[in-house]
Amino acid sequence: MTDNQPKYKRIVIKVSGESLAGDQSFGLHYPTLMRMAGEIAQINALGVEVAIVVGGGNIWRGVSGSAGGMDRSTADHMGMMATMINALALGDAVEKTGVVCRVQSAIEIKAVSEPYIRLRALRHLEKGRVVIFAAGTGNPYFSTDTAAALRAAEIHAEVILMAKKVDGIYDDDPKTNPKASLLHHLTYLEVLQRELHVMDSTAASLCKDNDIPIVVFNVNHEGNMLRVVMGEDIGTYLGGENND
Repeated sequence: MTDNQPKYKRIVIKVSGESLAGDQSFGLHYPTLMRMAGEIAQINALGVEVAIVVGGGNIWRGVSGSAGGMDRSTADHMGMMATMINALALGDAVEKTGVVCRVQSAIEIKAVSEPYIRLRALRHLEKGRVVIFAAGTGNPYFSTDTAAALRAAEIHAEVILMAKKVDGIYDDDPKTNPKASLLHHLTYLEVLQRELHVMDSTAASLCKDNDIPIVVFNVNHEGNMLRVVMGEDIGTYLGGENND
């Protein structure tokens, strides 16, 4: 890789719902959407094939609904609807940059999105289109982190970029412990053994089994998404020996 060439050819970006809220505690922040879309367009212009999995935590969390007494399956399906709202909003922002974007849903919603079809998604990517995967895996009890791991495996992505509101993975909660240290490199096994809560154990195990590296970075810092794709050492790199 040269200084002018991206490190990766095909990527999955996992965008948390909270990051789409910007500085707000709830909902969508349009300037944040457009900033992210602009960075995605820059990456697309480099010839990188970009797939995105969106969360829905800025609107609804199935786990929270379940904790309040709601049936877990119902609560999780509501969460899938939240990811659809975010996917459509981000897709619209990407289209406004001039990049063609397609939203694919794991649950059938014909009026607003395509169904998730792996080969169709691959064809879109090969044509230079951005693909946004909505509705998680389409199943309750599975997080959107697991959906990102699953889609990355299915489309043979080289890496998952986890766009968070923190700089990476810490050895403790930086909000409560000012002495918490940023961990620059971890193996999958360390994440599972130390219960670092980067993602749920199902997602981490799926990435481990399929040798899919993960880079956790702060998407609130403008330009970070592009820097990660270009191979700059920011955030936390998570991967096994086969990915080093």
